[in-house]
Amino acid sequence: MDVLSIERTGEHFRLLWDVKGKFMPHSIDAKEAGFKLCKIVSKSIGPNKVPYIVTHDGRTIRYPHPDIKKNDTIKLNLETGDIDAILKFEQGADVYITKGNSVGRIGILSHIEKHPGSFDIAHVRDTKGNHFATRLGNVFVIGLGKKPILSLPKNAGTKKTPLEERERRQKH
Repeated sequence: MDVLSIERTGEHFRLLWDVKGKFMPHSIDAKEAGFKLCKIVSKSIGPNKVPYIVTHDGRTIRYPHPDIKKNDTIKLNLETGDIDAILKFEQGADVYITKGNSVGRIGILSHIEKHPGSFDIAHVRDTKGNHFATRLGNVFVIGLGKKPILSLPKNAGTKKTPLEERERRQKH
């Protein structure tokens, strides 16, 4: 979810993973290059009872909004460092898988299985209607409802079956 800007050419890119687990630079406009999505890894209280949150990329933000919980995603303004929006980790949210066998897939969070003492499992349904499950730590919220906050490449996040890939290669 990192943003790369090339000042000489004026181009901006967001680094995403494709369904094969490879980095895929996605071209974005200057307005979208001004923010980044960050997953909340932990929320706690520090010295002098100052609340703070830690994001997946190592940022520590003091005095966050009280509604922010672990696994939520924040829209971070890169110029000011302020939190512009909060994307809640709840059923029906648009999610992006960042690790595991389903890396790069995009779908809608169906439900979460709680397993005390073990890893919680998130069940996701992709745009083709296929259901898959992954660990809760692999899931990254990118939007609420039908529209993600990020712009995504065409056909991003849909894993093709070996037969579909074969047909696609034979066409070309």
